[in-house]
Amino acid sequence: MILLDTSVLIDYYRKKDKTKSYLFKLLQNHQSFAVSAITHYEIYIGADSSQIGFWDDFFSSFTIFPFDIEASKKAVSIYQKLKIANKLIEIPDLFIASTAIVHNLPCATLNKKHFQRITELELVS
Repeated sequence: MILLDTSVLIDYYRKKDKTKSYLFKLLQNHQSFAVSAITHYEIYIGADSSQIGFWDDFFSSFTIFPFDIEASKKAVSIYQKLKIANKLIEIPDLFIASTAIVHNLPCATLNKKHFQRITELELVS
């Protein structure tokens, strides 16, 4: 199972030709996917009423992991390390990464610049 970052879903939605999306490429080699509740939130706050049906259908086939106390503790630990290194990333990205780590899942993202700062996180190449 792979945890998908919000950037992967936005890329998929925006591409007219879905076969050119990163998610389509992932589907060629992987069978199961999940998202963090944070990604679910980010998608819906950015969606207008005409997009809700698409996202409802889309998320119905995914596991959605909550941002729970374990993910919160991991996020705090990662934040502290990144702050010391002066390499902070956006909080939602931190929460998504910590969710992947506590569930021992690799993360697929188009925002490798930020996510690769988290040494504990396995990124899908």
